[in-house]
Amino acid sequence: MEKLKPAGASAREVRSGDLLHLTRAASPQFVRPITVRVIRALSDRHTYDGWLWIDAYQLGRNGDAVARRELYLMPAGARWLTAVPAPVRRTPVGVGR
Repeated sequence: MEKLKPAGASAREVRSGDLLHLTRAASPQFVRPITVRVIRALSDRHTYDGWLWIDAYQLGRNGDAVARRELYLMPAGARWLTAVPAPVRRTPVGVGR
């Protein structure tokens, strides 16, 4: 017998090691987008249909973990990445030249 997914379920399952870019599409809490590496999905917690708790490392600009966080999000709004985006190189402005 085929297992059916709930109506609000994401087509892609969040797994350990996934690299996710989270914006307001994933949850209103991400006014400032963040990039995280998933440690594990916390599937033992009850949530609304289509939502998920994850344990993850928030990544800094250089791709290093800067904080461990438990996040509540809609996987359907997350963007899966294959690599950490390269940091934006800023050119210093010469003040007083």
